[in-house]
Amino acid sequence: MLSQLYIQNVAVIEKAQVSFEKGLNVFTGETGAGKSIVIDAINAVLGNRTSRDLVRTGASKALVTALFEQISDETKERLLSLGFEPEEDGTLLLSREISVDGKSSCKIGGRPATVSILRETAQSLINIHGQHDNQLLLSPQQHLEYIDQFGKTGALLKEYRVEYAYFTEIQQKLRALAMDEREKAQRLDLLSYQVNEISAAALHVGEEEELQAAKKKMDNHAKILQSLHAAHDLLAGTEESDGILSLLDQTIQQMDGLADFYPQLGTDRAMDIRYELDEICETLRDALSEGEMDPEEQNRVEERLDLIFRLKRKYGQTVEEILAFEEQARQELDSITRSEELEAKLQQEQERSNRRLLELAQRLSQTRREAAARFQQQVCEELAFLDMPDVKFLVHAQTADPNETGIDRMEFYISTNPGEPPKPIGKIASGGELSRIMLSLKNVIAEGDRVGTLIFDEVDAGVSGRAAQKVGRKLKQASLGRQIICVTHLAQVAAFADTHLFIQKSVKAGRTFTTISALSQEERVYELARIMGGEEISSTVLAGARELMLQAKDNENGR
Repeated sequence: MLSQLYIQNVAVIEKAQVSFEKGLNVFTGETGAGKSIVIDAINAVLGNRTSRDLVRTGASKALVTALFEQISDETKERLLSLGFEPEEDGTLLLSREISVDGKSSCKIGGRPATVSILRETAQSLINIHGQHDNQLLLSPQQHLEYIDQFGKTGALLKEYRVEYAYFTEIQQKLRALAMDEREKAQRLDLLSYQVNEISAAALHVGEEEELQAAKKKMDNHAKILQSLHAAHDLLAGTEESDGILSLLDQTIQQMDGLADFYPQLGTDRAMDIRYELDEICETLRDALSEGEMDPEEQNRVEERLDLIFRLKRKYGQTVEEILAFEEQARQELDSITRSEELEAKLQQEQERSNRRLLELAQRLSQTRREAAARFQQQVCEELAFLDMPDVKFLVHAQTADPNETGIDRMEFYISTNPGEPPKPIGKIASGGELSRIMLSLKNVIAEGDRVGTLIFDEVDAGVSGRAAQKVGRKLKQASLGRQIICVTHLAQVAAFADTHLFIQKSVKAGRTFTTISALSQEERVYELARIMGGEEISSTVLAGARELMLQAKDNENGR
């Protein structure tokens, strides 16, 4: 369960720490005090999508941390699979920091984590049900998801979707093969021409670079030849002048005559230089021996580069891309050539996949219809408890063509008055009825859920009087086996709270501040009276508030 929530610089909340207990925890407060901000903060720390607008004006970042106690074995297993683990005492700390620039950082147990890991971890910790969930009741697409959730069809649905994706892939391949003979002949001619043209070029990777280097050398041949001659003449000399080698020989002879007087002037180093220069001179002579440029070679290089340029305009920006195009064209050519054989194999595989798909779809449909029967019975029982005994709720099931979700189309129908035939829920139910129907659905689904904490954000909207008291009793009843956190405007609901939290807004120095505090028994009486009577709280209203709390206590004790 959620034990503590710490909020810092989230919208109007500068800093708040909230302690939650087992059972029913209720938030009340004036409109705009920040009750929805608390839910937004919890959503943020659970890894749900958020916005930098959540950061309090003037602050650089917002921080939310949530401490959980007595986490389930399912959560422990999920944590371990994600590379995390709870503390030794069984607690788990989640935190999320949101910067004003929109960046977000998350931690699980003090260790950095991604938002997606945080969200996956939180799935087995808390379920949040808000007012917008009532609108989901108006969407038939959502109804099937409720049945799947109740019937725990996840594994079977996943298996079906894998087969459906495979079946769809085979269909796409068959459609690609289904071309008429004229189109096939035209395609074969084009592919054959393309493959032959690229194949005849006999390209190899790196060839263009080699040819470019050779062309550059040819384009600069005269200049290169001139430089080779000059370098060689400087080293070897000419008829008119001595070269560096000749001058170095003379230098060495002079140094030999000085050896007796200047031993440090040994000729060994000079001779080493003489040998190296001689090798360089030999290399220059070899280069010069190549002679004039071969015009045929020059033509070959230029023609080859021109061929590559033309192929690049058709098939790719590089030789590698051209060769990849050739390989792809060969594969398609082979596929078309063998299309009849391939089509026969694909049709056999399609038939096999279709049988498997229908088998899975029927198993899934049977599971759903059995779940739907139990679901509608339990929802009717819940509605009867919530002062709607005459409402008939049923799951209208139809068989549809196979699609990604199976072969079922399911929609919730209700009849709100005796003698009236059931109709789609979106066409009949009022706002208050939708709230109670949604609460019934959530309670039925939650019975098979192992999530330790349920949060209801004004799920009682549109409900009043006796029905409101029934909603309070139902929330109290549901909290016996798990922790419930509820945001409400109804005194009849708040009267059932085990822990009553009051959210209050104030303005100081032009800034808005929100505080959250746990109410004592006497403070609860005044808060219930405020909700019931408005600004002026009379003794009569206070007496009514005390009576309401007493009735809630009596209901809790079964009287």
